[in-house]
Amino acid sequence: MKIAVVGATGEVGRMMTKVLQEQNVKPGKMDFYASAKSAGASVEFRGETYKVKELTKKAMKEGYDYLLFSAGASVSREFASVAAEAGSVVIDNSSAFRMDVDIPLVVPEINGDLLKGYSKGIVANPNCSTIQMVLGLYRIHERFGIRTIVVSTYQSVSGAGKNGMNELEEQMQGTIAPKKFIKQIHLNVVPQIGALLENGFTDEEMKMVNETRKILRDPDISIWPTTIRVPVLYCHSESVFVETRKAFDMDGLAEALEASENVIHTDEMFSPIDVAGSDTVYVGRLRAFDATRFLMWNVADNIRVGAATNAVRILLKHRALN
Repeated sequence: MKIAVVGATGEVGRMMTKVLQEQNVKPGKMDFYASAKSAGASVEFRGETYKVKELTKKAMKEGYDYLLFSAGASVSREFASVAAEAGSVVIDNSSAFRMDVDIPLVVPEINGDLLKGYSKGIVANPNCSTIQMVLGLYRIHERFGIRTIVVSTYQSVSGAGKNGMNELEEQMQGTIAPKKFIKQIHLNVVPQIGALLENGFTDEEMKMVNETRKILRDPDISIWPTTIRVPVLYCHSESVFVETRKAFDMDGLAEALEASENVIHTDEMFSPIDVAGSDTVYVGRLRAFDATRFLMWNVADNIRVGAATNAVRILLKHRALN
């Protein structure tokens, strides 16, 4: 098995490498790629040191069993199709291909069946906030049907990459004008993630709308997101209001959550600092006034569950099905 990580020196790329090791993936050949600026850096994998290679179209034509991309949408658009045409399965963490009708958008626990018989091509890895939300809702949707979701996210600075983390840490040391974010992030919250669109929503918010419908295979779910950046290093949190199509009882909701793969439903209070480093979605504060609407609190590590771990789970699921 030949595997490569593209964007290997970035926050998610490094985590992909770590998760591959944790999942005991043992490729016969392993390569790491990045931009010309980062080429030559060293990466440790399974006790060996690898030199990061420069990403080129020639390299992408080499043919890998799996390529894990986390280098941004523009890079994916330029290089992923080249790799796919060479026979590789490309698991892409960017937004470039998520809404392409011919490309599966996969959370393996929910719609991993789409990978069966998908011998080569691009598989899209969803947005981090979408992944953790749908993992907390998919069994509830199967059992009771979801009519409406209203979600407010509290997203960590690592969702903006290393530059986002650096900006928070630098501002903690003194007053520094914002560069990565539109407002100071230290001791503040910023009510905009991504570009503002004509409809008043941001592109981050519309990702949650469109991706959720595609993953749950239900275009009729009404989704109302507000995405907010908070001064937290790791883990996104979400306050989620759900209206169901069928009446539920609280025991039924709890049972659905407890049947959800890689989800922990708990009555304990938990926060990002408790969940960071985990590959599990934590769901709690489940509460309702009636039998068709409820609220819940959802926290997950955005770099792991929301990106690297989901990508590796796609690889493992694809390998198991084909």
